[in-house]
Amino acid sequence: MSEMKPKLLFVSITDQANGAENILLQAASASNAGLLFLKKANSGGLSIPDDLQAEYVSTGSVLSGFSGLIKSLSPYRTDHIVFSTHPYLNAYLGFLKRIGYLKSKLIVRECSSVLTRYSGIKKWSYKVAYWFGYPGVNLVVCQTGSMRDTFVEHLPYIDEHKVIIQKNPIDIEQNLIKAKAALPPADAKAEFICAAGRLIPEKGFDILIMAFDEIKAARPNLKLFILGEGPEQGALENLISELKLKDRVILKGWVANPMPYFKQAKACVVSSIKEGFPNVLLQMMILNPVVISTNCAGGIDEIPGIYLAEADNVNSLTTAINTALNTKKHNKDLIMQYVEDRTPEVFIKSILNALV
Repeated sequence: MSEMKPKLLFVSITDQANGAENILLQAASASNAGLLFLKKANSGGLSIPDDLQAEYVSTGSVLSGFSGLIKSLSPYRTDHIVFSTHPYLNAYLGFLKRIGYLKSKLIVRECSSVLTRYSGIKKWSYKVAYWFGYPGVNLVVCQTGSMRDTFVEHLPYIDEHKVIIQKNPIDIEQNLIKAKAALPPADAKAEFICAAGRLIPEKGFDILIMAFDEIKAARPNLKLFILGEGPEQGALENLISELKLKDRVILKGWVANPMPYFKQAKACVVSSIKEGFPNVLLQMMILNPVVISTNCAGGIDEIPGIYLAEADNVNSLTTAINTALNTKKHNKDLIMQYVEDRTPEVFIKSILNALV
C-alpha cells in the first residue's frame, strides 16, 4: 500500500511577487498544494498557474486579513501541514497552535534575520511575536547556517532540534523559459547592467548608484537598470538627479518578468546591505555568467564564480563591477553546479523529511 501524500497549505501575507512569496509558489507548485493569502496585492502580484488553488482572506487590508484568518483556516485545522513565511504571520499561526485551534503541523520559514536586521521598536515587536507564537511551531526553516546560528542564539527557548537549514529553491527550467521573452525594443538595444528588488534601504541601491557614478566615465554607453518599486523611489530619484545620471540610471518600476533583463545584461548586481538570502541572486546566476554580489548574507562568500564585494561599501562595489566587466572568461560551469541541486521538489521533500 502506497504512503498517503501529505495535504499541504502554503500561507503568506500577500501575493506580492517578492522573494518569499516566489519561494512559496515554487513549493506549492512542486507539491500541487493550495495557497492562502491574507490579501491580494494592489499591483505586482504572483503569476499563479490556473491549476493551483489560491484563496484570499480579505479584499481590504492586511489587518482585516489577520482578523479573518481563523475562519479561513477552518478547513485546514486538522490533518494538514501548514507552511508559512514572514515572522508576524508565523507567530500568529504558532499562537493558534499553542491555544489548540490549529492542530495541523506547522512549518515556518525565516525570510530574514529580523532580530539583527532591525533595531528599536520594530526589533522589540518581532521579539514579542516570536515569544508568543514560535513555541507552537513544529519546524523552523532557515536559509543558511549563519541564519540558523543567529536564530538559535537570539531565541534560546526554541528547541534547536526543530530549527533546520534548507537552501532556497530555484526552478532552473522555468527561469530559462521566461528569459526567452523579448525586451522592449529600446532596452534590447541598450548596453546595461541590471539590479532588481524592492526599493528599500536594505537593498543598497543608493550604494549601487554611487558605484555606477564612479565607472560611468570609462563606459559612456553603459546604463544601469534597476527593476522594482518601493518607498525609497523618491530618495533614489533625488540621488540620480544630484549625480546627473538621469540618462544613465533608469528606475524601471515593477517588471512582471525580469528574466530577459538578467540574461541580456552585461552584468547583474546584488547590492544589498543585509538579507536572509537574496533569491534574485540565484535567478541572475542561472541566466548570466557575470554576477556581482555584496556579502550581504551567510553563504554568499562560498558561491563559486561570482564577483564579491563588501556590503555597504561604494569603493568595494565599484571595484567588483569593474573587475567583472573587464574579465573576459567567466566560470559559468561552476555557477550552474552550485544551483543544480536547488529544485523546488528537493526543497519541499527535504523539509517534509525533517518534520517530526
